[in-house]
Amino acid sequence: MIAYGAASVVCAVVGGVVLLRIVLSLKSLVYCWGRWWRWVDERTQAYQSFEIPRYSESGQENPLYRRAAAYVAALPSLEDAAAATLFSSGRKPNDFFLLLGPGQSAADSFLGDRVSWTNAPAGGAGGPRLVLRLRRQDRTRVLRPYLQHVESVADDLELRRKEVRLFTSYAGVGDGGGPRWRSAPFTHPATLDTVAMDLDLKARVRADLESFLKGRAYYHRVGRVWRRSYLLYGPPGTGKSTFVAAMAKFLCYDIYDVDLSRVSAGGDGVGADLKALLLSTTPRSVILVEDLDRHLKGKGVGEEGESQLTRILNFMDGIFSCCGEERVMVFTMTSDGGGMEGVEPAVLRPGRLDVHIHFPLCDFTAFKTLASSYLGLKDHKLYPQVEEVFQGGARISPAEVGEIMIANRASPSRALKSVISALHQSSSAAGRRLSESGSGRRWDDAAAGSDCGNGGGSGNGGLGFGKESIKEFKKLYGLIKMRSGSKKEGVMPVEVAAAAAAAGAPLDKLDKDNSSH
Repeated sequence: MIAYGAASVVCAVVGGVVLLRIVLSLKSLVYCWGRWWRWVDERTQAYQSFEIPRYSESGQENPLYRRAAAYVAALPSLEDAAAATLFSSGRKPNDFFLLLGPGQSAADSFLGDRVSWTNAPAGGAGGPRLVLRLRRQDRTRVLRPYLQHVESVADDLELRRKEVRLFTSYAGVGDGGGPRWRSAPFTHPATLDTVAMDLDLKARVRADLESFLKGRAYYHRVGRVWRRSYLLYGPPGTGKSTFVAAMAKFLCYDIYDVDLSRVSAGGDGVGADLKALLLSTTPRSVILVEDLDRHLKGKGVGEEGESQLTRILNFMDGIFSCCGEERVMVFTMTSDGGGMEGVEPAVLRPGRLDVHIHFPLCDFTAFKTLASSYLGLKDHKLYPQVEEVFQGGARISPAEVGEIMIANRASPSRALKSVISALHQSSSAAGRRLSESGSGRRWDDAAAGSDCGNGGGSGNGGLGFGKESIKEFKKLYGLIKMRSGSKKEGVMPVEVAAAAAAAGAPLDKLDKDNSSH
């Protein structure tokens, strides 16, 4: 029996080795067949080669060589080349790329035809050169479209590898007589994936940005400047500035932060002129103006009698705003109510502000996104309680939620309890303000509306109970219910958590003490 088992094992091993040899032989056979077919094709077809030198006869660098080298470095077939040179960009970890070795070739295909690139050794005045090789019969149909494709892909690769920088203006005059800009590397880690906002809205914004990036030919065809403008509005702490950072990182555009409070009316030396600032920005940039609503309230008048509003409107879409393309202009407005009341309609019209994006206070959907990013939670036993509080109308800013989660990131349960406590406190504060002023004013308006025949109130001018009044009663009832529920749940208040974190006390013990009271 032992001999029979050993023989079986030996037979299995031998069979496996034979099968492996057959598989390897088939792969080798396919490889050899492919090389033989290419050799026959090269001998039976007429090919034409195009050299792309790195330098011209005058010593200037050839832009096409730089783009072609970047394109060839991104070819998947480069990994199969017999020799390649490995480099690191040095800008970020694990950012490696390959370059074609001297005398080596890499294959590519375009419009169904096979083309090849060869890194020819340096010779003559042109220095290193790349050789593009394709069939002679296809050169009329393939050559120009293929080179356009190479330049387009190379520009996109260069844009993605570019270091994004943040520019801000300061007093003084630059080398060319224009405003001075001071820049620094922009290393904000925000991305569109990490921004907490409605998923459908995020998808529409992403699609709009992608369409803008590819829209050069379309904008030129319809006779419009290749420019896009966005308005981000909402209460403080709702993520408007973070979203601007995510947009810039997605587009790989530099950011020019224009502070209108430091801009003069006509270049009188107090600050930079708005027009000069705009002319000194570069293509592929995000021009950011924060707190636009605050600057629109200014009453200043320029040297030529221009009002503050007129100068800002001309900055947004005047003739000077057309000097330069591939720019994204972003304006932010901050208001406690999150609306745009009191803003001139001329400011909000398309052409000046093409896309309006509202950033509300945190709701349950945004809360789940934040919990996933900050705490790594997909679900939790406290989620139903958090959702119930949000459904009761309680709201706080995403910035406040994020700060609570950062402070309690070691204990997700404690973080969620602290968020619930903050929501209860926000609801209580809103209820007090409502009972002191807002609710009485709304009811008075409803009563006045009933006197005017709008309905919803008593006919003798007493207390009216229209739709707004019913909503207020429902809100008050929800606040009372939430406050009573918070006492039963034993949620630790934010002040207790903050004090414990500052003192270094164990917060689990404080949770128990708080629930016992």
